[in-house]
Amino acid sequence: MILAYDWLGPLMFLIALILLSFGYPVAFSLGGVSIIFALIGVILGAFDPVFLSALPSRIFGIMGNYTLLAIPYFIFLGSMLEKTGIAEKLLLTMGILFGRLRGGLALAVVIVGALLAATTGVVAATVVAMGLISLPIMLRYGYNKELASGAIVASGTLGQLIPPSIVLVVLADQLGIPVGSLFIGSIIPGLMMSSAFALHVIIVSFIRPDVAPALPPEERNISKKALIKQVCQAMLPPLLLILLVLGSIFFGIATPTEAGAVGALGTIVLAGFNKELNWVTLKQVCDATLRISTMVIFILFGSTAFSLVFRGVNGDHFMLEILTTLPGGKYGFLAVSMITVFILGFFIDFFEIAFIVVPIFKPVAETLGVDLMWYGVILAANLQTSFLTPPFGFALFYLRGVAPPELKTEEIYRGAIPFILLQLLVLMLIIIFPSLVSFLPSLSTARG
Repeated sequence: MILAYDWLGPLMFLIALILLSFGYPVAFSLGGVSIIFALIGVILGAFDPVFLSALPSRIFGIMGNYTLLAIPYFIFLGSMLEKTGIAEKLLLTMGILFGRLRGGLALAVVIVGALLAATTGVVAATVVAMGLISLPIMLRYGYNKELASGAIVASGTLGQLIPPSIVLVVLADQLGIPVGSLFIGSIIPGLMMSSAFALHVIIVSFIRPDVAPALPPEERNISKKALIKQVCQAMLPPLLLILLVLGSIFFGIATPTEAGAVGALGTIVLAGFNKELNWVTLKQVCDATLRISTMVIFILFGSTAFSLVFRGVNGDHFMLEILTTLPGGKYGFLAVSMITVFILGFFIDFFEIAFIVVPIFKPVAETLGVDLMWYGVILAANLQTSFLTPPFGFALFYLRGVAPPELKTEEIYRGAIPFILLQLLVLMLIIIFPSLVSFLPSLSTARG
């Protein structure tokens, strides 16, 4: 039953989205809207001020949340790989290894994108790094502009789905499920997504050799001994780091937070091994980690106030009433929630979606008996697709910012379309076959 002032909740949600679309800071938009609607609710007699007494304890609960410690660790890990040039060396080495194949550079971009996703979990860093390093090389050797740009933006978004991903950490926190289980559950979907991209590049290169030529022999003229040395220095250490982080989570040796700490320490060791570790670099990495982590925490504070007031004005009751009575039951809810998240991904960042929309959908999903771990994985895959879709996909903007002038925006858009279709195909497979998500976590539980 919908009550008299239940419209306050949806209006509160709408105004918050409008403020965000105008570029207002997320944390202050959410906090400001919360204060305004709390006052309106008190005046109308629709909000009990006693709700606000719970706010300090909720904020201290966030500050004491052990799971959220994984966020600064993984941000530090990704930033260190980027600032010290480890990611660049990995991409260049992979390019030499696959350069003799038609489409080898594009294939290297997809593989390195998956590896960077598994070590950084940051979409912007991956897209920008590969756009700066690989795009000029591919264009120089006659690659089709659309295939080159599509491979970069698509593989860059793998950081949304392949663990350890900040997206998955935040989703696990908001859905109230173990981060480790969500990490393990997303491994098969992440591998499916990256394999689909690689297979597309191979098929296109085979059918149309002119769009993705092999590197000229003089460019891959490196002795076998030098190549082995380069592989050992540039490829094996990051691969071992990935295995160390994910393996320790999968086998129950460490929690995701502990594995993140090990990964952060491992990048420092790698940077020192490559003689790239110095005080300037360390200061830049720590500064980036501090800025992004602070942003996330303040957004969490704002979203906590927002969700508290939203619940106080019966917004959760209104949404539950609407979403649980949709035609089709569980599948109707899934369709609406997926379309909503997909569209919002055009306009606002992942953190805003996770902290505003996911808490609204979670109780509905629980009421309808939806597996929250599976739901978290399909949300991440959906967001990955949204971040790639023209005209507002964030990954497209990141590449446009570093691409040379001769690469037109419409070419970037057209290049992304085949990869979007592949992402939608994998997303549908995950939805149709939930065991793709649940198989590895059940195996891990049995092993434990």
